Amino acid sequence: MLASRRTDMVLLLVAIVWGSSYLAAKTATGSTPVLTVLFLRYGISALALVLFVRRVSRRELRVGGVLGLSQAAVLVLETYGVTHTSAANAGLIISLTLVLTPLLDRRRMPPRFFLAAGVCIVGVGLLMSGDGLHAPGLGDLLMLAAAVVRAAHVALVGRLATDLRPLQVTTVQTVVGTALFAGPAVGHLPTDAGAATWLQLVYLALFCSVFAFLAQTWAVQRTSASRASLLLGTEPLWAVAIGIILAGDRFTVPAAAGATLILLGTTWGQSIERRRRLLGTAQVHQVLGEARAG
Repeated sequence: MLASRRTDMVLLLVAIVWGSSYLAAKTATGSTPVLTVLFLRYGISALALVLFVRRVSRRELRVGGVLGLSQAAVLVLETYGVTHTSAANAGLIISLTLVLTPLLDRRRMPPRFFLAAGVCIVGVGLLMSGDGLHAPGLGDLLMLAAAVVRAAHVALVGRLATDLRPLQVTTVQTVVGTALFAGPAVGHLPTDAGAATWLQLVYLALFCSVFAFLAQTWAVQRTSASRASLLLGTEPLWAVAIGIILAGDRFTVPAAAGATLILLGTTWGQSIERRRRLLGTAQVHQVLGEARAG
């Protein structure tokens, strides 16, 4: 029981850290160019991860290189997006990844899954409308694009990296990201940045990237996928709470209704996908059992 609670607490801590990353990124980009923030986040992460890696195979290099490009695209859209919207909005909109991933992964889903996705779309519309109907903000649109690209990235991970060592692949991704952003960041390094900016950059790299990845991997190996998914799915709740408490984000009635619909839709869609996946696994085991018996 104690071990189970410890695992749950680690997963919940990962969700809190990820939920806080939007405000940290928004604050860091207030004094440092976006591409420089990304370069430093990747660079610090790469230096930390390399300490744990001894050998990387050729296939891990190839797959990590591809996934490094897609992951970099996600972070570019996310980081630019959060500079033009609130941290709470960013955390809510990016949670659409939960319902977009099964669609981009071309999995057959029951009709009610699409109903859950429709609830999310209505919620996004209300969230973007703010205090009335108007053209969606640039930041919200960028976060919506980030959710789509992030879902494609997750689907790509599922197809390419399921049998590879996560630590090695992730290390390659961080090295690729560091190389991609090194050029644009040259000449814009924060030589006169204050301690607060550097603390935010280190927090993004070591806590939101390195710690979150290692802790997630450790915890998922000690609990069920459904329980891990449920706890990690609380990320948008923490993004909203942190945005309201620390950044003073405010919700109008339509925006609050939209946030509620997004949370309900993603939770519903996630539970449908999880049941569908478990049912598929059970059917496979049944077929294998019948084949052995025959």
